[in-house]
Amino acid sequence: MQTKIKKIGVLTSGGDAPGMNAAIRAVVRGCAYHGLECAGIYRGFQGLIENDIEDLNARSVRNIISRGGTFLKTARSNEFRTKEGREKAHTNLINAGIDALVVIGGDGTFTGGLLLDKEFNFPVIGIPATIDNDISGTDYTIGYDTALNTVVEAIDKIRDTASSHNRLFLVEVMGRDAGAIALNAGIGAGAEEILIPEEDHGIERLLESLQRSRESGKTSSIIVVSEGVKSGKNIFELAEVIEKNLSDYDIRVSVLGHIQRGGSPSCSDRVLASKLGVGAVDAILAGERTIMVGISHQQVVSVPLDVAIKGGDKFDRNLRRVADITSI
Repeated sequence: MQTKIKKIGVLTSGGDAPGMNAAIRAVVRGCAYHGLECAGIYRGFQGLIENDIEDLNARSVRNIISRGGTFLKTARSNEFRTKEGREKAHTNLINAGIDALVVIGGDGTFTGGLLLDKEFNFPVIGIPATIDNDISGTDYTIGYDTALNTVVEAIDKIRDTASSHNRLFLVEVMGRDAGAIALNAGIGAGAEEILIPEEDHGIERLLESLQRSRESGKTSSIIVVSEGVKSGKNIFELAEVIEKNLSDYDIRVSVLGHIQRGGSPSCSDRVLASKLGVGAVDAILAGERTIMVGISHQQVVSVPLDVAIKGGDKFDRNLRRVADITSI
């Protein structure tokens, strides 16, 4: 028989993403709507181990929908990787009267949630929040749209300087294993070349493309490089290789870094986070567990956590073709 749910816990873990606060807000207010208690767990699984838990109500989350980051904070926890650490975490959940847990984050966060269910039979629901958009079973993850807009705005400004000085700019964006940010932002910003980890065409193809661009009359270029690309040890080494082979280019490097994680979430991310936060509470009340609530064709869907963690191949080859055609 299913245990009656009276109190739901919520935490954010792993890298922060714009829209996490909106998701927390939706979970807390979803609980309030259904007459449930809600507890916020600070600093992710590490905070759960240290019993850093606080009861929240509908007013606790006022005015946070527009804020980037996560007011519950986030941290990575080596202690949670141990059985002893997870036992502490589970004990604190029980002592706090929490009957089910909502975890907001990416594949590492979901892996932690899976372990709680497997080892302690504790209901866990995941909400995907990562700017990389690399989670299976959902069209989009919270934070991805905001990160894209941040990157495009930055590249637009860089292009002004590139055009003014006839320079070649290499712009590194986040994406260790997935090139979604680079590919989409590159198209949106009109980049001449886009390098992503899903493809490795080698440095020769890039040099040939840049040479053609120069011969066609282009006096400045933008190359968007996903951080996971292995064309060199790093983007600065890649710049040195280009400069050595194409001495006509005046090359500059710009690493956008963590500005991609910050900032007020876009309307799209706020709406997505609100839908998934409410969907997570609905799923718990419906008796679901060990699933992620995702979005597919604008509808909230349930996906097994182990499927979501696998990531899968979300690389859009048609979008790659669009990039190649529009950059000539």
